[in-house]
Amino acid sequence: MNIEELKKELIEYSQEIGIQKIGFTTTDTFDTLKQRLIVQQSLKFQSGFEKGSIEERTTPTQLMPKAQSIISIALAYPSRMKDAPKSRKGERRGIFARASWGKDYHDVLREKLNLLGEFLQEKMDGVAYKAMVDTGELSDRAVAERAGVGFVGKNCNLITEEYGSWVYLGELITNIPFEPDEPLEEGCGDCNKCVDACPTGAIVQGGQLNAQRCVAYQTLTKGFLPDEFREKLGNRIYGCDTCQIVCPKNKGVDYHLHPEMEPDPELAKPKLIPLLKISNREFKEKFGYMSGSWRGKKPIQRNAIVALAHYKEETAIETLEELMHKDPRPVIRGTAAWAIGKIGRHDARDMIEKAKAKEQDEDVLFEMDKGLEFLTERV
Repeated sequence: MNIEELKKELIEYSQEIGIQKIGFTTTDTFDTLKQRLIVQQSLKFQSGFEKGSIEERTTPTQLMPKAQSIISIALAYPSRMKDAPKSRKGERRGIFARASWGKDYHDVLREKLNLLGEFLQEKMDGVAYKAMVDTGELSDRAVAERAGVGFVGKNCNLITEEYGSWVYLGELITNIPFEPDEPLEEGCGDCNKCVDACPTGAIVQGGQLNAQRCVAYQTLTKGFLPDEFREKLGNRIYGCDTCQIVCPKNKGVDYHLHPEMEPDPELAKPKLIPLLKISNREFKEKFGYMSGSWRGKKPIQRNAIVALAHYKEETAIETLEELMHKDPRPVIRGTAAWAIGKIGRHDARDMIEKAKAKEQDEDVLFEMDKGLEFLTERV
C-alpha cells in the first residue's frame, strides 16, 4: 500500500473510532518552540511539571531515532454540565476545571492512539510508533499547531475551528513518512480578552504564560497557597477555565461526543465540607478515575478550605476547627486556622488562640496569626 492511500485510510479509521480531528506533520525540530522554552526557562516561567530537557521536548528524533512523521489527534470534550448542582449557603460547592470532567483523558487518548498504531501495523510491515498524551516530552499544542489541527491562541491553548479550545490533544510518532498537513493561520487578531481576564496576570502577553502565576498551576501545589492567590481562587479546587470561557472562539461551543467524558455533577462540582472529611481510600474510589485526582487529595482539600473562606461559610467552622486541632498535615491545619479567621464567626478568636497554645509548627503559627489579624481588622 502506498503512503498516500494509507494516510487516507487512517483518517477514515480515526473518524470511525471517535477522533474529531487528525493532522500530520514532520519530525523536524520545533525551532520556534525551542527558542520560546529557552526564554521561559531564563524567566523562571516554567511550572516544573514539564518532562525532559529542552532538546528532548523539541527534537522528536531524540525520542524515536527512526521517526519520520507525527500524527496529531484532538478529541472534543464538554464545556457545559447538564443538571449542574447549585452552590448554596450551607452546601457550598467547589469546581473542577472542564478538562478534568469525566474519565481521565490520558487514558482515553492513549487508547485511541494505540488503536491508530495497531491499525498501521496491520496495514504495513515494520511499523513502529510511540504514543504521547500531555505527560510526554513533546508539546501537544506545538505538534497539533504544526499539523494543522488548530492554532495556538493568546491564551496558550490550541484553538480548533469547530470545537474551540475544548479539545484534548495527543500524538503518535511513527516511522512512516506521511505527507505533512499545512498549519493554519493565527486567528486571535486584535482580541485580548484572555489576557485581560486572567485572574493573576499569568498571561504576560499574548502567547506567553508565566506558569508559576497561573491559577491552574497554583491549585496543584502542595504547600501553603501564597496569600495573593487565595484571593483569586474563588471556588476552584482543580484547574482554571477563565481564559477559555472568555474566548470568543469558544462562544456557544459545547460538544457531548464521548459518554466517558461526561461529568458526574456531584464529583465535578462537589460539596466542599464533605471533601474535608474524605479518607484516602474514599478519595481514590470516588475521584481516582478523574485526571484532577493525580496530585492526591491534599491540594484539593487545601483549595476547598480556601473556597469555604471565600464564601465565608459559617457552617464549615466546626469541621475547620477539628482540622486545625487534629489534622497531621501542617498545610491543612494552618489553612484551616487562616480560614476560620477569614470567615470571622463571633467565637473565631477563642478557637484560634486555643489551638495556637499547643501548636509547635512555625508555618502553622504564622497562618494562625494571619487568621487573628482578620479578626483584629474587623474590631
